[in-house]
Amino acid sequence: MTTEATPLPLEGVRVLELGSLIAGPYAASILAQFGAEVIKVEPPGTGDPLRRWRKMHKDTSLWWYSQSRNKKSLTLNLKDPDAQAIIHKLVEDCDIVIENFRPGTLEKWNLGWEQLSAINPALIMIRVSGYGQDGPYASRPGFAAIAESIGGMRHLAGYPDQPPVRAGISIGDTLASLYGVIGAMMAMHHLKVNGGKGQFVDVALYEAVFGVMESLIPEYGMFGFVRERTGPSMPGIAPSSTYRSEEGRYIVIAANSDSIFKRLMNAIGREDLAQDPELAHNDGRARRSDELDAAIEAWTSGRSLKAALDVLEQAAVPASGINTAADIFEDPHFRARDMITEQPLPDGESISLPGIVPKLSATPGSTRWLGPKLGEHNDEVLGQLGYSEDAIRDLRAKGVL
Repeated sequence: MTTEATPLPLEGVRVLELGSLIAGPYAASILAQFGAEVIKVEPPGTGDPLRRWRKMHKDTSLWWYSQSRNKKSLTLNLKDPDAQAIIHKLVEDCDIVIENFRPGTLEKWNLGWEQLSAINPALIMIRVSGYGQDGPYASRPGFAAIAESIGGMRHLAGYPDQPPVRAGISIGDTLASLYGVIGAMMAMHHLKVNGGKGQFVDVALYEAVFGVMESLIPEYGMFGFVRERTGPSMPGIAPSSTYRSEEGRYIVIAANSDSIFKRLMNAIGREDLAQDPELAHNDGRARRSDELDAAIEAWTSGRSLKAALDVLEQAAVPASGINTAADIFEDPHFRARDMITEQPLPDGESISLPGIVPKLSATPGSTRWLGPKLGEHNDEVLGQLGYSEDAIRDLRAKGVL
């Protein structure tokens, strides 16, 4: 684990995490990586379902160890008034609360925005939900898969003659997490500069997806144009696609700026296309994108992936193979940038974790410990709130912890 004395940018910031799985907890994990004290509240007995998602190591998910690093685990049955009283005490000294329950759930437990902000007027609350805190769909359950569909992303993923596909990760959740963190940082800055009261950050999963859909809405609003699935290419931006190599692997080439296009054409022996005045700018290339893609693949298909990449690197053309996890694991650039780090598990075995993003030059983030055991910090957190050993024992016996 990281033990160096480098200051962390969010030291002194206290975060209370209510919720489970991905969107809310991933937002909290970003804050934890940069020094915030994150107290994660989990249901007694079962904990966050993420503890048992995907590949397991001795009954604990590897994903859990990664996403929950640097967090403290406190078990509370939030339906119990005694647990709600503990949350109220914690909120007195919290900067940020993060939750991703369906709207109205926390209000039923006396833990909604109105209740918590009355206790701590400077509180900032990140509220992540499928559809937002208001509107006709607010009460509907929502997962990332649904948000990606409603927000427009799924319709564009895949080939035009096949059903839409997913990205292979819960991109809607992670986009919402990023928006949540950005919103919280803006709210903290506003509070510091302007004073006054805190505020809540309303992040809807579908809006997080919708927010990155580029020109989707302007094109429809102006021309009635509906973007469709286009496989590996991006219509209107050329050349930029995926091409087959000699051994059947794939190479992505993005040569859609004017100067890079010329360098690519010269590198593959198509000086005629490099000098064609109709192809000097993107609009002309877009009209002849099929011709350009055919010329490029005629070249890549006669070379190995490595040989093609070597030529393109020499020509300063953006290009890459399509990495698997195994490719990433062996890539020297990932290692040089500390984007894969090794950390010891409780039993002494090693786990490989993704590195921390972004990289701050003076106050970089760090991994201080892995995702904790369920309820590992119960005594510590409650003791700091003034609960005696006997009181903690009573709460545990009553099923509050």
